[in-house]
Amino acid sequence: MQSKHVSLSAANLLFPLALVLFEFAVYIANDMVQPAMLQVTREFLVGSSWVPTSMTAFLVGGALLPWLTGPLSDRIGRRPVLLFGVAFFMLSCLATYLVHSIEAFIALRVVQGMGLCFINAVGYAAVQEAFEETTAVKVTALMANVALIAPLVGPLAGAALVEIAPWRSCFLVIAALAGLALLGLVWKMPETVVPGQNRQPLTQMGADYLRLLKQSRFVLSALCIPLLALPLMGWIALSPVLLVRDLGMSTVEYGLMQLPVFGGLIAGNFALAMVADRWPLGRSVFVGMGPIVGGLLLMLAGVLFTAEPVWLMVAGMSLMSFGEGLSFGVLYRFALMSSPVAKGTVSAAMSMLSMAGYALGIELFRLAYVAAGMAGFAACSVFTAVLFVLLARRTVPQAMAERAAPADYLPLELQGQNS
Repeated sequence: MQSKHVSLSAANLLFPLALVLFEFAVYIANDMVQPAMLQVTREFLVGSSWVPTSMTAFLVGGALLPWLTGPLSDRIGRRPVLLFGVAFFMLSCLATYLVHSIEAFIALRVVQGMGLCFINAVGYAAVQEAFEETTAVKVTALMANVALIAPLVGPLAGAALVEIAPWRSCFLVIAALAGLALLGLVWKMPETVVPGQNRQPLTQMGADYLRLLKQSRFVLSALCIPLLALPLMGWIALSPVLLVRDLGMSTVEYGLMQLPVFGGLIAGNFALAMVADRWPLGRSVFVGMGPIVGGLLLMLAGVLFTAEPVWLMVAGMSLMSFGEGLSFGVLYRFALMSSPVAKGTVSAAMSMLSMAGYALGIELFRLAYVAAGMAGFAACSVFTAVLFVLLARRTVPQAMAERAAPADYLPLELQGQNS
């Protein structure tokens, strides 16, 4: 196991860059493929009702394995598990050339979605272990910006590619990106755990997860993440309906309205990377609460009190996403380090709690929209933001105090025993 990197350099950035290239490849396997789905349904002689099934199948695949990949990497090492995951994803993309029915294609989409299970539960855990704490937060913030390019360029690239090439060429491009990521990870990925050290049998996983769920500090810290992200997730899910159907915007105008929202998130991540060395870790979360709540209140006011709310809606969501960028990397670090359980297991548990939170939260946003339209969506956004603030004000000060005066606090191992 290598020592942790204290500062960023071109050499030690190659590992997170290779990881984020894999992350980008997995994400565009969803975003880039959707524009090609009409060609897929025509080739397989099925109706267009199969188009959204591709995304559903991909997300189902992403939910299948985090419970296993994280604990497995705790036991045999992060490096072999992640390298296997990248190779597995690359081959699953190439296997698209072997399918000749819609049922086989959808089954393969489930398999491709499993690539998501290796990103947070294994890859991001390794990044957190490979760098010192402040540097790890900066690296995570910078990686998030690269990953955010996928939902922006994926649909456009997919639509352009299927105009000049068969739909299977999308998967060839994705496989090529995954192959480049695999070469970079083989070359530069360090092993951040000692395989075999205090190795527990895989049957211990259930006890580890139960131990985590009994630790209120971990659960509350982990729940901060979906509560923070839900307004933006709800916007991504419902903004086509809000902007195109309700406000009569064109598809192009709808796409342009996403630029400041995602731009705010990117700006927030860059701001976090800039202040991470100068501010106590956690201060950016409190600073970010202002634009998060203020932006969403601005959106709610626009919906309730103006005839044309689109500009206030977009401005409010842009402010909110800036605050999210300031906060997310720190909250991820605090949640990961809130328990003495092995970090692969902790990261996997965080991923599963986040996915459950997103699923329940997006359904809540849908119901709020059905009940009260745009006002319901805006009010639900404010509600989740207030819950986030209340929860973060309970968990973040404790994590900050430990880092400011660690001698005044019990070690995490003892905290875990006392939970």
